[in-house]
Amino acid sequence: MTHQVSRWALVPLIFFGLGQGLAGCVAGPAAEQPATEKIVDRHAGYYYPAPSSIELYKARAKTMENSSRRTRIGFVVAVNDGAAKKPYPSGISFYAKGTDAEKLIIVSNEGNRLNTIYRVRALLATLTASARMTPIFRDNGVEDILTFLDLLKMLGFKQITVSDGDKFSHQILLN
Repeated sequence: MTHQVSRWALVPLIFFGLGQGLAGCVAGPAAEQPATEKIVDRHAGYYYPAPSSIELYKARAKTMENSSRRTRIGFVVAVNDGAAKKPYPSGISFYAKGTDAEKLIIVSNEGNRLNTIYRVRALLATLTASARMTPIFRDNGVEDILTFLDLLKMLGFKQITVSDGDKFSHQILLN
């Protein structure tokens, strides 16, 4: 059976290089550190409502040494470009914010989408399924271990906010 990989799912290969493996990117066990700092989110109230919930995700991957603002912006541009080329509207927008483009924001452009934690988790699960089909995950035997959030950690994102664009948003801090 042949699987067709969406165009955006191949984006990590552009940034990671076709020959570069995941050596050093998969994190071993680490002590969980509590989030003690008060989070100031200057984007809440402008791009999305104040988060209804915030969670800390303990990534199983490490940030790549060559990750940069340019890499994160390039990733977002490629995701949006891939979505724009589909024969139907994607219904969601991806964008990066923050001084170092370290905050990924995903907002629904349609009503009654991404308006519950369960719909947010479904979206993240779908994005994980696409990420797991990429050669960077498959060739290194981590397609059943790493998730879309781990990919974002590898790229250097620190915060992901998913919103319905109206009243609900959920924020994930990558640790």
